[in-house]
Amino acid sequence: MSANKLNDDEIGAALERLPGWTVQDAKLHREFKFPDFAHAFGFMAVAALQIERVNHHPEWSNVYNWVRIDLTTHHAGGITSKDVCLAEILERTSRRFA
Repeated sequence: MSANKLNDDEIGAALERLPGWTVQDAKLHREFKFPDFAHAFGFMAVAALQIERVNHHPEWSNVYNWVRIDLTTHHAGGITSKDVCLAEILERTSRRFA
């Protein structure tokens, strides 16, 4: 998968397919709210297995029922198709814990 930095039009097109995702500080950003801590932690645990498979790791944090995620490809200097792919994976996974 390409690790070339996406341009603004490409990022805009990706955001149209990713409801709830925005760009903050030049990173794809999303905050997920779950019913409780167990659901939030379950999401992170299941997502971690998928993240390892694609070998592209998020910046994320958890406080009670919230999971905050930022995606960027550091060596490319911004958002790439790897980040969009991971956002799509995380979006699908989150639906299992809503």
